[in-house]
Amino acid sequence: MTEHLPTGTRNAVVLLSGGLDSTTALAIAIHEGYRAHTLSFRYGQRHTVELDAAARVTKALGAAQHIVADIDLRAFGGSALTDDALAVPHRTNRDEMDDTIPVTYVPARNTIFLSFALAWAETLNASDIFIGVNALDYSGYPDCRPEYIAAYEAMANLATKAGVEGQQRLRIHTPLIRLTKAAIIQRGLELGVDFAWTHSCYDPIDDRACGSCDSCLLRQRGFAELGMIDPAISGDG
Repeated sequence: MTEHLPTGTRNAVVLLSGGLDSTTALAIAIHEGYRAHTLSFRYGQRHTVELDAAARVTKALGAAQHIVADIDLRAFGGSALTDDALAVPHRTNRDEMDDTIPVTYVPARNTIFLSFALAWAETLNASDIFIGVNALDYSGYPDCRPEYIAAYEAMANLATKAGVEGQQRLRIHTPLIRLTKAAIIQRGLELGVDFAWTHSCYDPIDDRACGSCDSCLLRQRGFAELGMIDPAISGDG
């Protein structure tokens, strides 16, 4: 049964890419009673179609506000998502992925994104930030680990005027960090998420999911474990 998402009164900043994980994190934040302010980034990524998905998700779930911040990580490169000289890997199945940090890792991306979220949270008088990182079914990114989030939260509480003056004790919420992809999808469905709204592909073709990048393969496996087909691949998304 789909659960009702209440209208919250406590402000929270939710980092929202428009993908499956961040959309579920947003649904959880709203369900827990937060007035969600969603933050997305136009950072030079090749898959800017995700920003359309983020706007769609924000409206559909009833978030209070959506901001797209412009930063240009293409200036540094170093990732297949921001550097045209590097190709996004394509595979035939999830088993071809290994434990090495893939070329789709964007250097320091979550640190940069969380810093923007921290700044906005202070101006909103918000003590809560939600991020949809996951340490189980993920692509090996170092900035998705629990120890990283804990270290960032400790730093953040030393870094702001509100924190130093005792007006704010910031908490970074990671509701998905210990969940499998299938469990994330199940929770999103319980909260009324239509995953056809979302877009996770690293290398879309005419704004459609490629079906063979690491992100697409992880999504597909999660849906398959629930006996479902990913709407991004089936044509429903």
